[in-house]
Formats: sequence, structure tokens, C-alpha cells
Amino acid sequence: MQYALRFISGKYQGGEFPLQPNREIVVGRSSELDMVLVEDMVSRKHAKIITTDTQVIIQDLGSTNGTFVNGEKIKKARLKEGDRILVGTSILKLISVSDADQPDRPLDDAEIKSMMQQVATNKKKSSSPMSGRIDEVPLPDLLQLFSTSKKTGVMVIKTDEHEGKIYLKTGRIYYASVDDYHDLGPQKAFNRIMAWQKGFFELTAPTTEKFMLELDESTEGLLMDAMREIDELNRILEKCPDTSSHFGLSRPLNAPLRELDEDKLDILQLVHNESQVQAVLDKSILSDVETYQALLLLIRKGYIREKR
Repeated sequence: MQYALRFISGKYQGGEFPLQPNREIVVGRSSELDMVLVEDMVSRKHAKIITTDTQVIIQDLGSTNGTFVNGEKIKKARLKEGDRILVGTSILKLISVSDADQPDRPLDDAEIKSMMQQVATNKKKSSSPMSGRIDEVPLPDLLQLFSTSKKTGVMVIKTDEHEGKIYLKTGRIYYASVDDYHDLGPQKAFNRIMAWQKGFFELTAPTTEKFMLELDESTEGLLMDAMREIDELNRILEKCPDTSSHFGLSRPLNAPLRELDEDKLDILQLVHNESQVQAVLDKSILSDVETYQALLLLIRKGYIREKR
């Protein structure tokens, strides 16, 4: 198996660096090295990658900001296909390369350095060096990387329909919003963002904004809660009404209100006041899963029906 490192985030995004069998390369800021990454967070000699006939090994060389593999800070680790490596603000993914894509002969040092310079020159630069596609770097993996490497700033995620923001302070997630709609609440906003699978992310500068309600759970805890909710949503989503559909109270309302608990009565009131499912989801104090479950019960029991 022959491998390459693909830059999936950072100033070299889109470039690939072939790994030659039985060769050792050094990554760092120094112009004398094999893979030169010109940025402040990369040490002169940052890491070493050793490729043999059977494995790829990465070793940190005592760098100031560390080397991370799949969110874990490492001293030395064996890489496997699909692993993501964070060096400075660059995220690289180990990919396999077919024989047809391989050069006829091993590249020499001058050719490799020339390739790196072309990547740096030709690739379109973002306003932030820490950017990329979330279909290349899933959001949970990305946030674990940011948590371990103690990043500070606002991660902006843009899809075709929405813009999400996740606020970080030394790796800790303390707030989240969707489309700057703060009434949604940071927990519900974070869970919704975690369900997005396509779009672009960019880590921007820290903000001076203050929020009345902040998240205080660990990154791992937030991700576990979000993944659990996404799994539950996926199980019931086929039964759920479309977010653009409108509902109202059944007329006549024969189902007895006394059979509903407080949460269900609150959702019933929201349906009466807001009508559209998306508005009910946004204004509900319950999670999206709990709100959908309440709506399904109200439909099944005959309390509400869709407006035609």
C-alpha cells in the first residue's frame, strides 16, 4: 500500500504530499526540511514521518504546540488510512494512493519542495488559515482536535441553508448559535449543528460578546449528548411532520386535556400560537427530540391535525 498526506484544512488545503516507501521526512518551519509549513504555530523541526513497506509512523520532535492524531496529542504513533493529523493550523489526512497515481520513480528532495511551494502559491487562501469542509473533517472530530489543542475563537459553519457558530475558549465550548437566533439556546443550537454533514468551517478570531447563558459541560459530554439526540431523531424522523407544515387544534377537540402533562400542554399551546412545526421546535423549551415526540403523540391522540 502506498500513501499520501492530503491537506484538508489550513493554508495548504487541497494539496497532497506523497509518502515514498522506506523514507523518512521531517515536517517543520525551516526551509531546509522535506515538508515546509510556513506558519507561527509550527516549530522549526516539528515532527518526523517514517514510511516503511508495511507502516507509517509519526513522531513529534519536541514541538512547542504539539502534534495531534485524531484529537490525541502524541509523542509517537502508528498511522492508519483515514487518520487526521494536526500540525499547527494544518489538518492532514492519510490516504491510500493507487499504483496508477504514483510517479514512475521516487521524487527527489528538490521535486518535493517544489511541489510544496506550488501548493502554497496556487491554492486559494481563506481569511483564516484554519478552514475546510465538514464533509472532509466531521464536526465531532474537528471539535475534539480543537479541544485537545486548546484553540480559542469562533468556529463558523456555513451550509446552503444555515450558519452556525460555536464559541471556544482554550478548547472549551461555551456557547453556540444558529443563524444568530439566540432564543434557541446554546444547547439546542449545538445539537442541531452537530447533525450537519456538508458545508464549510472557519475558525475566526475570539469575540468579546457576552452571553447570559453559557454551556458548562465538557466537550466530550456535549458531543455524547448531541450524538445520542441525533441517533434518537434519526429513528423517529420518518414519522415526523415536515418542518414547513402547519398544524392547528382539532375541531371539535374531543380528546381530554386532563390526560396531558405540562410538557404536552406547552407544546399544544405552541401549536395553537405558532402553527408551523419549525416555529414550534424553535420556541419549545424541550429538546428537538422531545418536541417531536410530543407532536407525534398529539397527532396520534387527535389533539392536533395538519392544516390543508
